[in-house]
Amino acid sequence: MFGFVMVSDFLVIGGGMAGASAGYFLAASGSVTLLEMESAPGYHSTGRSAALFSEYYGNRAVRALTTASRRFFAAPPPGFGGPLLAPRGVLTLCPAGADERFAAVLAEGLPAPTPVREIEIGEVQQYCPIVRPGWYSRAMVKPAAMDVDVNAVHQGFLRGIRARGGRVLTSAKVRGLVRRAGLWRAVSDLGEFGAPTVVNAGGAWADELARLADVRQIGLTPMRRTAFLADPPDGVHAAGWPMVADVTETFYFKPESGALLISPADATPVPPGDARPDDLDVAIAAERVQEATTLVIRHVRHAWAGLRSSVWDDSPVVGEAPDAAGFIWLAALSGYGVQTAPAVGRIAAALATSAQRRDYPAYLSDLSDLSDLSDLSDLSDLSDLGIDLDDIAPGRCFG
Repeated sequence: MFGFVMVSDFLVIGGGMAGASAGYFLAASGSVTLLEMESAPGYHSTGRSAALFSEYYGNRAVRALTTASRRFFAAPPPGFGGPLLAPRGVLTLCPAGADERFAAVLAEGLPAPTPVREIEIGEVQQYCPIVRPGWYSRAMVKPAAMDVDVNAVHQGFLRGIRARGGRVLTSAKVRGLVRRAGLWRAVSDLGEFGAPTVVNAGGAWADELARLADVRQIGLTPMRRTAFLADPPDGVHAAGWPMVADVTETFYFKPESGALLISPADATPVPPGDARPDDLDVAIAAERVQEATTLVIRHVRHAWAGLRSSVWDDSPVVGEAPDAAGFIWLAALSGYGVQTAPAVGRIAAALATSAQRRDYPAYLSDLSDLSDLSDLSDLSDLSDLGIDLDDIAPGRCFG
């Protein structure tokens, strides 16, 4: 098998949310092969997400990409599955000394489609009764934040790739990636695969894939985020509580599967790998939450850690590599990969298809004009949503 190259129109490396979304949109325009190194897609980041859709979260570029994704989540295409969103909201608290940060976050949230709202101190316990009176000086509510069914979204994208004739191959770690005779050729554990255009959706390994391909790296930093489950107070029904966070981002907690998901909101640089929870981070999160609330954490049900990868400005990197034709970056999603997936997948697909038409017409099977991509036909409407492709282009990472 290693002597035979299986050729597709598009090759996607990485089967997490980013790669699955790009593959889904690309599969409407040509043949797609997705290569995932693990035995199941989404193992490292997608499957360990906090599962929140929030148009208040992240910098300006991230918020715009999130808003651009809402329509897809709220009204997914026929056969995709759903519902994908459920009400949650976020209660954000201002600890002592954080008034300046609170004011900045409040100002950032006012232009959101559903604006943030500052609430009176006495209203806080109506949203979450365990918040400790006196710990905070101000509070705001982000009412339109939603829980997102991460597994349903991820599997919907993967199912869509297969339904459109694409292949999703697991245990297919890429060991080599070179461009020869107009094709990107990936040597993997399952054989050799080729395509005129490759999408690098390798998550924490995206820079390693670039190195294999002799493409300039973007300076990606993988980071560990820890979370654990603990019981709510005895006899308390917490399912309807919002996510609760402090404005300085030192902890958050939210209802999850009859328990409370708690995190110290850490971002510890680590090498790419199977992230494991750090006992100290778990203890720090427990201490912070117990200081800010009346919760007593007696037992940690389950702890885990996931990877989030970012570049210098904490915006995604989506676009064609300046130094490598047909090499499309889809990386550095920095914890925003779930909530921006429809938008970044659409953008990566449109740019990959554009590169394909420009440089490799002889290899195309039957590329459409992207008109059937659930109203994701081109990128002309993105400016209306405040999205500037220069803000997410790979070239900004090189000075």
